[in-house]
Amino acid sequence: MKLTTVGVDIAKSVMQLYYIDAETGEIVNKPVKRVAFLEHFANRSPCLIGMEACGGSQHWARKLTAMGHQVKLMPGKFVKAFVMGNKNDAADARAIWMAVQQPGKSVAVKTETQQAVLGLHRMREQLVKFRTMQTNSLRGLLTEYGEVLGKGRTALDKAIPGVLERQVDRLPTILINTPREQWNGPVELDKQIAQIERRLQTWMKEDKACKTIAAIPGVGLLTATAAVATMGAAKTFRSGREFAAWIGLVPAQTGSGGKVQLLGISRRGYTYLRTLLIHGARSVLFHPKEPSLFDKCVRNVHVRQCALRPAISLFQNRRRRTSEGTGTGKYTR
Repeated sequence: MKLTTVGVDIAKSVMQLYYIDAETGEIVNKPVKRVAFLEHFANRSPCLIGMEACGGSQHWARKLTAMGHQVKLMPGKFVKAFVMGNKNDAADARAIWMAVQQPGKSVAVKTETQQAVLGLHRMREQLVKFRTMQTNSLRGLLTEYGEVLGKGRTALDKAIPGVLERQVDRLPTILINTPREQWNGPVELDKQIAQIERRLQTWMKEDKACKTIAAIPGVGLLTATAAVATMGAAKTFRSGREFAAWIGLVPAQTGSGGKVQLLGISRRGYTYLRTLLIHGARSVLFHPKEPSLFDKCVRNVHVRQCALRPAISLFQNRRRRTSEGTGTGKYTR
């Protein structure tokens, strides 16, 4: 059955649709109000609906899929190449309609639970940034009054009571209470971060795929839950190598005249998950518990090269095992 291709530019209030009517051949490029968006597709024959992977796209993708339509979410940078002329809703919808017909890996449509897990990761990441900002701000403030604190959170917590006691007579009255309040801020953030991690731990115990890949050295709570929630349906990846390319662990390349030059790691794709996996590989590299033959080879490379290369090499082995654990198929070395 041939599906009608529809390009949808979603927004908060008005959605722009672009498609060619199969019966009349008419080009339709019209806006639809948000309240009437699902009603427009309710009585239509199955369509291939393309949308940019942006805010709200996962919600609409789940709703349209439940109606029997096929939804393809695409990164905005892939759609941008098809925008011709001035940028507006009509031009964007046409560009999406053209892009959805091109081959390429789409963004996975996630379940509500998977999206909730990723939401916890985002909130935790934000809280960690707030905690770092507060401690750095406190360090900078005390430096202005001649107090230089050691590196790390442990050194800060150990030194701050004595510093505040020494500075109680020197700091202006309007400022004396602010450093104490600033010091208490990270403690409250620690409690919120710990609460989020407990919720992630509960979900990991209930999810079979999370428990499977958490047994891999270098894969812990954050990496396991983020990997399973990010990839959506793992069977959409044909192999572990395709998964690695999807998160950006592939070399960039440039070439002309039939000569192709491979560059460094492209860092395209999902930065957060790639960072967790590489840091996990580094932890195995520097703190091995039960070294295997492969790990010994990687450490021998580390003696001759920088730390990043063997860590990435070890990560490539880990992500193949991760893909196997989530059901993408067998992996090869």
